[in-house]
Amino acid sequence: MTIPAPVTKELGARRFVVHGRVQGVGFRPAVHRLATAHELAGSVRNTGGVVEIVVEGAPARIAEFLAALPGALPPGARVQHLEVHPEPVRDRRGFTVETGTDGAPGWVPPDVATCPDCLGEFTDPADRRYRYPFTTCATCGPRFTILQRRPWDRAHTTMAAFTMCNRCRAEHTDPADRRFAAETVSCPECGPHLAFTDPGGRHRPGDPVRLAAAALAAGAVVAVKALGGYHLAVDATDPEALARLRFRKARPTKPFAVMVADADAAAALVELTSTHRRWLTSPEAPIVLAPGRGRLPEAVAPGLAELGIMLPATPLHHLLVAETDRPLVMTSGNRSGEPICVTEPEAYARLGAIADWFLTHDRPIAGRNDDSVLRVDRHGRTVTFRRSRGFAGLPIRLAEGVPPVLGVGAHLHTTLCLAAGSEAFLSAHIGDLDTREALDAWEAAHRHLEATTGLHPEVIACDAHPDLPSTRLAERLAADRGLPLVRVQHHHAHLAAVAAEHGHDGPLLGMACDGFGWGDDGTVWGGELLALAGAAARRLGRFRPVRQPGGDAAVRRPVRAALAHALDAGCADEAVELLRPALRPHEAETTVGLVRTGVRSPWSSSTGRLFDAVAALCGLCADAGYDGEPAARLEQAAADEDLPPYPVVVTTGGRGLLAEVDTRPIVAAVVADRAAGVPVPVIAARFHAALAEALVALADAGRRATGTGVVALGGGVFANLRLLGVVVPRLAALGLRVLRPESVPPGDGGLPLGQVLVAGRRVRAGGH
Repeated sequence: MTIPAPVTKELGARRFVVHGRVQGVGFRPAVHRLATAHELAGSVRNTGGVVEIVVEGAPARIAEFLAALPGALPPGARVQHLEVHPEPVRDRRGFTVETGTDGAPGWVPPDVATCPDCLGEFTDPADRRYRYPFTTCATCGPRFTILQRRPWDRAHTTMAAFTMCNRCRAEHTDPADRRFAAETVSCPECGPHLAFTDPGGRHRPGDPVRLAAAALAAGAVVAVKALGGYHLAVDATDPEALARLRFRKARPTKPFAVMVADADAAAALVELTSTHRRWLTSPEAPIVLAPGRGRLPEAVAPGLAELGIMLPATPLHHLLVAETDRPLVMTSGNRSGEPICVTEPEAYARLGAIADWFLTHDRPIAGRNDDSVLRVDRHGRTVTFRRSRGFAGLPIRLAEGVPPVLGVGAHLHTTLCLAAGSEAFLSAHIGDLDTREALDAWEAAHRHLEATTGLHPEVIACDAHPDLPSTRLAERLAADRGLPLVRVQHHHAHLAAVAAEHGHDGPLLGMACDGFGWGDDGTVWGGELLALAGAAARRLGRFRPVRQPGGDAAVRRPVRAALAHALDAGCADEAVELLRPALRPHEAETTVGLVRTGVRSPWSSSTGRLFDAVAALCGLCADAGYDGEPAARLEQAAADEDLPPYPVVVTTGGRGLLAEVDTRPIVAAVVADRAAGVPVPVIAARFHAALAEALVALADAGRRATGTGVVALGGGVFANLRLLGVVVPRLAALGLRVLRPESVPPGDGGLPLGQVLVAGRRVRAGGH
């Protein structure tokens, strides 16, 4: 629609190009209202990942418009950069919202949680959208998950299949309406609809939400089609329903997230800070981990003091939570080890043996997008476990330009990263690449990432490990497209990802701590001190290597790591006695034999395996039900007070390394204390203190040897808030600038960001 603008004798014109979170958040309608209020002619349109504004009118009014723009933007908008260009005066008439164009490659609008205005509408019996579960407006609703290709326009989304009725079209074209130019606008007459079915897809008559709520109240497992895939829902207060879901999903211990109606309901279950509340009620609406109050069954989060809590992000979830009036588990709709389901056929096929009922709908999902997960420390800083719904599509601004590069990730917690110039785009969470379904999801995510960003790689970057599924995918993609393949060492990529997140492009020291990464020497790394400069990384220090008996079997059975570390520390007999209740017949003898012969038992400097060993010795975790479980249990078992560390010995490393942490005194002290009956919280706290002491000693050795004043902390171990809470201030006290993971996951979910940065540097330097 065009609004007439007055003609002035003295005219000027400007073109503004706005970068940031500017598409899918009601940006164009806000610009339209502001330009009209300032009596300016011109236009606004989406182009690529930016918004282009052309204004013409009195120069003073153009200046007023620009000054007022930041305060006139919708809540979800974020302006990162504004370009101002001269524009010819063309005696324009009126201000229009134009159809989008592809333009330059760029941003993808993320999904946005339901806004208060829409919440008020679909809970109002007098409103035509009362209880309509797809109520959205220009500032909220699905974006990334329905976008099929760029730019952000309805014709490029899965909403194109739904033709707007006359009333919705009137809202869509009325500049005074908050649904003006809203690409997702619909209503019960013209939009998507719900259905309640059995596992065979047969519909049940009645209100689908009320039927689903009744099923949940009766203890059933209900598969719910959400924004980016299916959830599996049960009553979080029902121990039998929880046990049923765990058994069917083959998920014995991994914690479930719980959805409640609002922040006050969340505060009844967990301890919330102001930062927790801010994130829970944010447009991103992630799962937030917070200390639990012990008011839900242990089966929700076995062995953990924290609970993952979330608020409804869609009208459907608001309705379901209100109708059930109880906390609901909302966990990923998949079988263990598989990606979440996104289509009805795969949901019925893969979830039919798990869910009793299905609450589904007919709006297709273009981009798989699981829930995001984050933690908040006592200072209000975050650590992101999973960067997905609400964040996927948003770029990470790089401090340096890179050629178009695709980073393919690793094996666990896989994501992709597509970067070009000064912007990098992390995909939504894909998951572990252990199944055919996961590999198919990887392919789909790759296609979606290219289609929605408009970027096409000229270089492929992968992990240096030769046998990872992602490496094979990268090799095939590079061969098919005739592109160069750059292999990046795992821990180098971890540290480069942290540097990229913080916009640091100079030399740095890096502490890389995780469970597994293929080292340059063919051994398993996971507790490393590296020096990074340009495209190169040099290993300066490490944790003492210990055999990993049985390879991956030691990851699944932390008691194996415990025996290996105890044997190395000279206290194997004592450890066997401590572990005896958890050991299988002949397991101790078999494990010791593997360690002594080295058969299927690679050397490993992994801090992740050290956590596993101590958790098993403390009786906290004999079998790991999910990646990182032993470390999570050990962290949350630790006493609150600060306790002295176990003995820390740092020696000159072998093979020319600057320093090596000798883990034997730590393990021997843990075994001795455990045998003496020292409480597990005390042992866990002293172990964390010792690990922090060791990391600080390694970094200090690197600082003194290289003179480098910046240190990055990368790898999944740094999701541990207790460890970060000690290490970061200690390193700062040494005069080091500390870069820690915050908005990008410290583990493998952030790895491809580091891959594209290192690959880009190598290509610029003329080598692969």
